Amino acid sequence: MTERPYGIVLADTITSLPPEAAGAVVVSGSHGGLFPAACALQAGVRAVILNDAGTGMEGAGLACLDHCHSHGVAAAVIDGMSCRIGDAADALQRGVISHVNPLALTVGARPGMSVEDAAEALLLAPVSDMPVTELAENREVVDLPGAQRQIVLLDSASQVRPEDDGQIVVTASHGALVGGNPDYAIRCEAFAALFNDAGGGPQGWGFSRLGALDARRIVGATVGCSSARIGDGRSTYETGVLSAVNDVARFLGLRVGMSARDACEILALTDVRVPD
Repeated sequence: MTERPYGIVLADTITSLPPEAAGAVVVSGSHGGLFPAACALQAGVRAVILNDAGTGMEGAGLACLDHCHSHGVAAAVIDGMSCRIGDAADALQRGVISHVNPLALTVGARPGMSVEDAAEALLLAPVSDMPVTELAENREVVDLPGAQRQIVLLDSASQVRPEDDGQIVVTASHGALVGGNPDYAIRCEAFAALFNDAGGGPQGWGFSRLGALDARRIVGATVGCSSARIGDGRSTYETGVLSAVNDVARFLGLRVGMSARDACEILALTDVRVPD
Protein backbone atom coordinates (compact mmCIF):
# COMPACT_ATOMS: atom_id res chain seq x y z
CA MET A 1 0.00 0.00 0.00
CA THR A 2 1.53 3.33 -1.07
CA GLU A 3 0.63 6.94 -0.45
CA ARG A 4 1.23 9.18 -3.47
CA PRO A 5 1.47 12.95 -3.67
CA TYR A 6 -1.57 15.15 -4.20
CA GLY A 7 -3.94 12.96 -2.20
CA ILE A 8 -3.85 9.82 -4.35
CA VAL A 9 -3.49 6.59 -2.35
CA LEU A 10 -2.78 3.17 -3.89
CA ALA A 11 -4.13 0.03 -2.23
CA ASP A 12 -3.90 -3.48 -3.69
CA THR A 13 -6.92 -4.40 -1.58
CA ILE A 14 -9.63 -2.02 -0.39
CA THR A 15 -10.10 -4.10 2.78
CA SER A 16 -6.92 -2.64 4.27
CA LEU A 17 -6.71 1.13 3.92
CA PRO A 18 -4.44 3.53 5.85
CA PRO A 19 -5.75 6.61 7.70
CA GLU A 20 -4.43 8.69 4.78
CA ALA A 21 -7.24 7.31 2.62
CA ALA A 22 -9.69 9.68 4.33
CA GLY A 23 -10.22 12.61 1.98
CA ALA A 24 -8.04 11.04 -0.71
CA VAL A 25 -8.64 9.51 -4.11
CA VAL A 26 -8.05 5.77 -3.66
CA VAL A 27 -6.92 3.64 -6.59
CA SER A 28 -7.46 0.02 -5.56
CA GLY A 29 -6.88 -3.37 -7.12
CA SER A 30 -10.13 -4.68 -5.62
CA HIS A 31 -13.19 -5.47 -7.74
CA GLY A 32 -15.96 -2.95 -8.16
CA GLY A 33 -18.64 -4.83 -6.22
CA LEU A 34 -20.75 -3.62 -3.32
CA PHE A 35 -18.51 -4.53 -0.40
CA PRO A 36 -15.36 -2.81 -1.76
CA ALA A 37 -17.51 0.28 -2.26
CA ALA A 38 -18.65 0.04 1.36
CA CYS A 39 -15.02 -0.24 2.52
CA ALA A 40 -14.16 2.91 0.60
CA LEU A 41 -17.12 4.78 2.08
CA GLN A 42 -16.25 3.68 5.61
CA ALA A 43 -12.73 5.04 5.09
CA GLY A 44 -14.13 8.45 4.13
CA VAL A 45 -12.50 8.61 0.70
CA ARG A 46 -12.93 11.58 -1.62
CA ALA A 47 -13.32 9.21 -4.57
CA VAL A 48 -12.48 5.62 -5.44
CA ILE A 49 -11.33 3.75 -8.54
CA LEU A 50 -11.84 -0.04 -8.58
CA ASN A 51 -11.59 -2.82 -11.18
CA ASP A 52 -14.70 -3.75 -13.20
CA ALA A 53 -13.75 -7.47 -12.94
CA GLY A 54 -15.07 -8.19 -16.41
CA THR A 55 -18.40 -6.57 -15.42
CA GLY A 56 -19.74 -10.06 -14.75
CA MET A 57 -23.12 -11.53 -13.97
CA GLU A 58 -25.81 -8.88 -13.53
CA GLY A 59 -23.13 -6.18 -13.74
CA ALA A 60 -21.86 -7.06 -10.26
CA GLY A 61 -18.42 -5.64 -11.06
CA LEU A 62 -19.99 -2.19 -11.53
CA ALA A 63 -22.13 -2.16 -8.39
CA CYS A 64 -19.78 0.29 -6.66
CA LEU A 65 -20.82 3.08 -9.02
CA ASP A 66 -24.43 3.41 -7.90
CA HIS A 67 -23.63 2.59 -4.27
CA CYS A 68 -21.02 5.33 -4.05
CA HIS A 69 -23.24 7.79 -5.94
CA SER A 70 -26.07 7.20 -3.46
CA HIS A 71 -23.64 8.26 -0.71
CA GLY A 72 -22.35 11.34 -2.54
CA VAL A 73 -19.00 9.85 -3.53
CA ALA A 74 -17.44 9.90 -7.00
CA ALA A 75 -16.40 6.49 -8.32
CA ALA A 76 -14.96 4.90 -11.44
CA VAL A 77 -14.01 1.42 -12.56
CA ILE A 78 -11.13 0.18 -14.67
CA ASP A 79 -11.41 -2.05 -17.73
CA GLY A 80 -10.40 -5.42 -16.30
CA MET A 81 -8.48 -6.29 -19.49
CA SER A 82 -6.28 -3.19 -19.30
CA CYS A 83 -4.33 -4.05 -16.15
CA ARG A 84 -3.92 -6.68 -13.45
CA ILE A 85 -6.71 -6.84 -10.88
CA GLY A 86 -5.32 -6.87 -7.34
CA ASP A 87 -2.37 -4.65 -8.35
CA ALA A 88 -2.94 -0.95 -7.76
CA ALA A 89 0.43 0.13 -9.17
CA ASP A 90 -0.28 -1.67 -12.43
CA ALA A 91 -3.72 -0.07 -12.50
CA LEU A 92 -2.19 3.38 -12.22
CA GLN A 93 0.41 2.62 -14.87
CA ARG A 94 -1.69 0.78 -17.48
CA GLY A 95 -5.33 0.96 -16.47
CA VAL A 96 -8.05 2.50 -18.62
CA ILE A 97 -11.38 3.68 -17.19
CA SER A 98 -14.43 1.77 -18.45
CA HIS A 99 -17.30 3.35 -16.47
CA VAL A 100 -17.85 6.29 -14.09
CA ASN A 101 -20.71 7.45 -11.93
CA PRO A 102 -22.36 10.89 -12.47
CA LEU A 103 -20.36 12.53 -9.67
CA ALA A 104 -17.10 11.45 -11.30
CA LEU A 105 -18.34 12.74 -14.63
CA THR A 106 -18.99 16.21 -13.20
CA VAL A 107 -15.29 16.66 -12.32
CA GLY A 108 -14.00 15.42 -15.67
CA ALA A 109 -13.39 11.68 -15.16
CA ARG A 110 -14.57 9.81 -18.24
CA PRO A 111 -14.52 6.34 -19.81
CA GLY A 112 -11.45 5.87 -21.99
CA MET A 113 -9.22 7.98 -19.73
CA SER A 114 -6.08 6.55 -18.21
CA VAL A 115 -6.44 5.74 -14.53
CA GLU A 116 -3.74 8.29 -13.70
CA ASP A 117 -5.59 11.09 -15.51
CA ALA A 118 -8.91 10.05 -13.96
CA ALA A 119 -7.41 9.98 -10.46
CA GLU A 120 -6.07 13.50 -10.91
CA ALA A 121 -9.48 14.69 -12.16
CA LEU A 122 -11.16 13.10 -9.14
CA LEU A 123 -9.06 15.24 -6.81
CA LEU A 124 -11.64 17.95 -7.60
CA ALA A 125 -14.51 15.82 -6.27
CA PRO A 126 -16.04 17.04 -3.01
CA VAL A 127 -15.72 14.93 0.13
CA SER A 128 -19.16 13.62 1.04
CA ASP A 129 -20.68 14.43 4.42
CA MET A 130 -23.54 11.94 3.99
CA PRO A 131 -23.95 9.18 6.60
CA VAL A 132 -22.54 5.83 5.55
CA THR A 133 -24.75 2.76 5.44
CA GLU A 134 -22.90 -0.23 6.86
CA LEU A 135 -22.84 -3.20 4.51
CA ALA A 136 -21.95 -6.53 6.10
CA GLU A 137 -20.43 -9.45 4.20
CA ASN A 138 -22.16 -12.79 4.45
CA ARG A 139 -20.55 -15.93 5.84
CA GLU A 140 -22.40 -19.23 5.62
CA VAL A 141 -21.44 -22.83 6.34
CA VAL A 142 -23.00 -25.67 4.34
CA ASP A 143 -22.94 -29.10 6.01
CA LEU A 144 -23.90 -31.84 3.57
CA PRO A 145 -25.11 -35.14 5.10
CA GLY A 146 -22.21 -37.56 5.30
CA ALA A 147 -19.67 -34.92 4.28
CA GLN A 148 -15.99 -35.29 5.11
CA ARG A 149 -15.56 -31.51 5.31
CA GLN A 150 -17.63 -28.32 5.39
CA ILE A 151 -18.34 -25.92 2.55
CA VAL A 152 -17.76 -22.34 3.74
CA LEU A 153 -19.36 -19.59 1.63
CA LEU A 154 -17.64 -16.20 1.90
CA ASP A 155 -18.33 -12.95 0.08
CA SER A 156 -14.64 -12.11 0.43
CA ALA A 157 -11.45 -14.10 0.93
CA SER A 158 -10.62 -11.57 3.67
CA GLN A 159 -13.24 -13.32 5.84
CA VAL A 160 -11.31 -16.59 6.25
CA ARG A 161 -10.75 -17.78 9.81
CA PRO A 162 -8.39 -20.31 11.40
CA GLU A 163 -11.30 -22.76 11.72
CA ASP A 164 -11.52 -22.83 7.92
CA ASP A 165 -8.34 -24.93 7.81
CA GLY A 166 -9.14 -28.21 6.07
CA GLN A 167 -12.48 -26.97 4.72
CA ILE A 168 -13.77 -26.06 1.23
CA VAL A 169 -13.70 -22.27 1.08
CA VAL A 170 -15.97 -20.85 -1.62
CA THR A 171 -15.24 -17.15 -2.01
CA ALA A 172 -16.54 -14.43 -4.29
CA SER A 173 -13.19 -12.63 -4.40
CA HIS A 174 -11.21 -12.37 -7.62
CA GLY A 175 -8.79 -15.18 -8.46
CA ALA A 176 -5.72 -12.95 -8.85
CA LEU A 177 -2.81 -12.73 -6.44
CA VAL A 178 -3.14 -9.57 -4.37
CA GLY A 179 -0.08 -7.46 -5.09
CA GLY A 180 1.44 -10.50 -6.77
CA ASN A 181 2.12 -12.07 -3.37
CA PRO A 182 1.64 -15.88 -3.32
CA ASP A 183 1.32 -15.79 0.48
CA TYR A 184 -2.05 -14.07 0.01
CA ALA A 185 -3.53 -16.76 -2.27
CA ILE A 186 -5.66 -17.87 0.70
CA ARG A 187 -4.92 -16.93 4.29
CA CYS A 188 -5.71 -20.27 5.84
CA GLU A 189 -4.78 -23.89 5.20
CA ALA A 190 -7.98 -24.72 3.37
CA PHE A 191 -8.55 -28.06 1.66
CA ALA A 192 -9.92 -26.20 -1.37
CA ALA A 193 -10.54 -22.61 -2.40
CA LEU A 194 -12.79 -21.22 -5.16
CA PHE A 195 -12.71 -17.71 -6.61
CA ASN A 196 -14.24 -15.59 -9.38
CA ASP A 197 -12.00 -15.24 -12.45
CA ALA A 198 -12.93 -11.54 -12.88
CA GLY A 199 -12.93 -11.98 -16.63
CA GLY A 200 -9.43 -13.43 -16.74
CA GLY A 201 -7.62 -10.16 -17.28
CA PRO A 202 -4.35 -9.59 -19.15
CA GLN A 203 -2.08 -12.64 -19.33
CA GLY A 204 -4.70 -14.64 -17.43
CA TRP A 205 -3.92 -12.77 -14.21
CA GLY A 206 -7.41 -13.51 -12.90
CA PHE A 207 -6.32 -17.15 -12.45
CA SER A 208 -2.97 -16.45 -10.80
CA ARG A 209 -3.92 -17.68 -7.33
CA LEU A 210 -4.29 -21.21 -8.70
CA GLY A 211 -0.59 -21.88 -9.22
CA ALA A 212 0.21 -20.54 -5.76
CA LEU A 213 -2.39 -22.92 -4.30
CA ASP A 214 -0.84 -25.82 -6.23
CA ALA A 215 2.46 -25.10 -4.48
CA ARG A 216 0.66 -25.48 -1.13
CA ARG A 217 -1.23 -28.62 -2.27
CA ILE A 218 -4.56 -26.83 -1.99
CA VAL A 219 -7.34 -27.51 -4.48
CA GLY A 220 -7.92 -24.32 -6.46
CA ALA A 221 -10.52 -23.27 -9.03
CA THR A 222 -12.21 -20.21 -10.45
CA VAL A 223 -15.74 -19.70 -11.69
CA GLY A 224 -16.46 -17.61 -14.78
CA CYS A 225 -17.41 -14.02 -13.99
CA SER A 226 -20.50 -14.30 -16.17
CA SER A 227 -21.72 -17.35 -14.23
CA ALA A 228 -21.74 -15.85 -10.72
CA ARG A 229 -21.93 -12.43 -9.09
CA ILE A 230 -18.52 -11.29 -7.90
CA GLY A 231 -18.73 -10.37 -4.22
CA ASP A 232 -21.51 -12.90 -3.54
CA GLY A 233 -20.28 -16.22 -2.13
CA ARG A 234 -23.65 -17.93 -2.37
CA SER A 235 -23.82 -17.02 -6.04
CA THR A 236 -20.38 -18.59 -6.56
CA TYR A 237 -21.72 -21.81 -5.04
CA GLU A 238 -25.21 -21.84 -6.57
CA THR A 239 -24.64 -20.63 -10.13
CA GLY A 240 -20.86 -20.63 -10.67
CA VAL A 241 -19.34 -22.69 -13.46
CA LEU A 242 -15.67 -23.63 -13.27
CA SER A 243 -13.51 -21.69 -15.73
CA ALA A 244 -10.09 -22.95 -14.57
CA VAL A 245 -8.71 -25.55 -12.16
CA ASN A 246 -5.23 -26.16 -10.82
CA ASP A 247 -3.31 -29.44 -10.99
CA VAL A 248 -4.45 -30.61 -7.56
CA ALA A 249 -8.09 -30.00 -8.47
CA ARG A 250 -7.66 -31.83 -11.76
CA PHE A 251 -6.13 -34.81 -9.96
CA LEU A 252 -9.23 -35.01 -7.75
CA GLY A 253 -11.64 -34.98 -10.69
CA LEU A 254 -12.59 -31.32 -11.07
CA ARG A 255 -12.98 -30.11 -14.66
CA VAL A 256 -13.62 -26.85 -16.49
CA GLY A 257 -17.36 -26.58 -17.24
CA MET A 258 -18.40 -28.36 -14.03
CA SER A 259 -20.77 -26.47 -11.76
CA ALA A 260 -19.24 -25.14 -8.56
CA ARG A 261 -21.92 -26.95 -6.58
CA ASP A 262 -21.04 -30.31 -8.15
CA ALA A 263 -17.33 -29.66 -7.61
CA CYS A 264 -17.93 -28.86 -3.94
CA GLU A 265 -20.02 -31.99 -3.46
CA ILE A 266 -17.23 -34.14 -4.91
CA LEU A 267 -14.74 -32.55 -2.55
CA ALA A 268 -17.06 -32.68 0.48
CA LEU A 269 -18.56 -36.13 0.12
CA THR A 270 -15.64 -38.13 -1.22
CA ASP A 271 -12.91 -39.31 1.10
CA VAL A 272 -10.31 -37.80 -1.22
CA ARG A 273 -6.70 -37.09 -0.38
CA VAL A 274 -4.42 -34.48 -1.89
CA PRO A 275 -1.21 -36.02 -3.28
CA ASP A 276 2.07 -34.98 -1.66
